[in-house]
Amino acid sequence: MTSPFPRTTVGGVSLSRMLVGTNWMLGYSHTSTAADTLIRERNARPEDMAVILETFLAEGVDTVMGLFHGNQVLVDAMKMAEDRTGMAIIRVDTPVLNVDDTPNARREAEETIRESARNGAVFCLPHHSSGEQLVNKNAQTITRLPDYLAMIRAHGMIPGLSAHMPEMLVYADQNGYDVETYIQIYNSAGFLMQVEVEYIHSVIWAARKPVMTIKPMAAGRLSPFVGLTFSFTTVRDCDMVTVGCLTATEAAQDVEIARAALERRPPLLAGRASPHATAIMPQAR
Repeated sequence: MTSPFPRTTVGGVSLSRMLVGTNWMLGYSHTSTAADTLIRERNARPEDMAVILETFLAEGVDTVMGLFHGNQVLVDAMKMAEDRTGMAIIRVDTPVLNVDDTPNARREAEETIRESARNGAVFCLPHHSSGEQLVNKNAQTITRLPDYLAMIRAHGMIPGLSAHMPEMLVYADQNGYDVETYIQIYNSAGFLMQVEVEYIHSVIWAARKPVMTIKPMAAGRLSPFVGLTFSFTTVRDCDMVTVGCLTATEAAQDVEIARAALERRPPLLAGRASPHATAIMPQAR
C-alpha cells in the first residue's frame, strides 16, 4: 500500500505538499499554440482529466489548484474523480477579479468570489493579474486588498494571495493582511521569475505563512527530476509544490520523483527510451 504523501497545514486545513496544477490539463502550456491545442485535445472531456486526478488521489495528493471560472470541464472532472474514488479533493481557486474601484466592479468581484464558493473552493486566491494591479511599491501596500479578502471570508473560504511579484508576499506580511497562504513562482531556471532564484528562495523562507510554489519544471523547460528535486529540497517543510502534467503516467512518475526527493533517495523509474542505450544509460532504475 502506498504511504501517504507528506502533508502540511494551511489555515487549519491539511493539504498534500504536492498540489495538482491544471495548466497542462486546460491548455495553458507557456510553450506554443500547438502545445496548447495538443493539451486541449488530449484532455477535452471530464473523463480524460478525471483519470489524471484519480492517479494523484491514489498517491495521497488531494489538493487541486486552478482557475475554475470558465473551465467547467475541470469542475466536472474533479466531481467525477471524487465520485469514482470516494475521496475528497481540496479545491484552491485562483479567480480573476475586476478590481476597478467602482461599485459595479466590486459587485462583479463579489459575484466571482461567490462562484468560487459554489464550485466548492476551500481556498480562494485572487489571480495574480488582479492583485498585482493594486500594488503600490512606493507605499509598500496592496490597495484595497483587504476588501476582497473580507469578501472571501464572508463566503466561507480561506483567503490567500497569488503572486508573480515577490513584493506581494513581503507587503502582505508587513501590513498583516488576512492571507493564510501565498502562490509564488519558483524554479531553478528562473522561468517567469521577476528576480533571481536566490532572492525568491529568501522571500519564501521569510514568509510568515506557507507558500504554494508553482512552475517547478518551468513549463517543460526542466525535466521532472531536475525541477521537482530542486523545489522539494529547497523549500520549507510547510511549503508546497504545484505540479502539472498531461497524462496519468506523468502524474505517477512526478509523485515518485517528489517522494524520492523528500526521502533523499533515487527515484524508482524506468529508463527513458534511447535509440542506443550504453552502459551509463540503464534501461531501468
